[in-house]
Amino acid sequence: MLADRSRLHIALQKSGRLADASRELLRDAGFRIQSGKNSLTARVENFPAELMFVRDDDIPTFVSDGVCEFGIVGQNVLEEFALGEPDQRYEVLAELGFGRCSLRLAAPENLRFDGPQSLAGTRIATSYPRLLTRYLKEQGIEATVVKMNGAVELAPRLQIASFICDLVSTGATLEANGLKPVGTVLESQSLLIRTKRPLDEAREAISAGLLSRIDGVLATKESKYIMLNATEDALKQITQLLPGAEAPTIVPLHGRPGHFAVHAVCQESVFWETLQKLKGAGASAILVVPIEKMMM
Repeated sequence: MLADRSRLHIALQKSGRLADASRELLRDAGFRIQSGKNSLTARVENFPAELMFVRDDDIPTFVSDGVCEFGIVGQNVLEEFALGEPDQRYEVLAELGFGRCSLRLAAPENLRFDGPQSLAGTRIATSYPRLLTRYLKEQGIEATVVKMNGAVELAPRLQIASFICDLVSTGATLEANGLKPVGTVLESQSLLIRTKRPLDEAREAISAGLLSRIDGVLATKESKYIMLNATEDALKQITQLLPGAEAPTIVPLHGRPGHFAVHAVCQESVFWETLQKLKGAGASAILVVPIEKMMM
């Protein structure tokens, strides 16, 4: 069955670290994802888009070739792909903030490690040979890169390699296999990417609507709406303390001359320490509420 070119196509990880969070992002953006028997695709019921569920390392190819106009992929996967494809036919639109992990070097717990120079002349097992090779080149180190497609943590035990280079989230898998992290090759998170292939006018308009919704979701992740009361003398200091706020709304309080209500969207986290500073500066009746939706 040929793809419906009147709709957008979004490549998502079928299963794995990013799968559930990618779907949640789209649901938060108001897209009703059709649930059906087909595990490879799903239509969005209230928007002209279709989801394609594929292997994570196929997502950059789908987007580069224009099979899918958009994709959500891990930075580690994308950079490994990019190192083998000098002609980049995609662009990164946004960091999505979920699926954070690190591509780490690790060694057996009893193996001495005195810095990157300890890697010289050794064998290092990894599922990310291009990223590891780049790192070794940057460090001026010659070592043998052993490519493995899975079970990288077993390489030292099986004497395939002395070190490994693998994704680490909590470190529990390393610990379970008697390994310790000794260096970081890459910090990774999920990314929204788009094909560089030109779209017709209709799909460009649809793309703008898609990105507007996703931007709105991302803007609300850390954003909070803060309301407080303050005297005129305290306004300047209070507005300077509001984290990430731009042009707060200041309204006179009825029946209380010299007193004002301050409303602001704070685009950074609002911590208890911040509230204490605001109170110390003269703010009262401070209220912080989450933002469910915001159109930028």
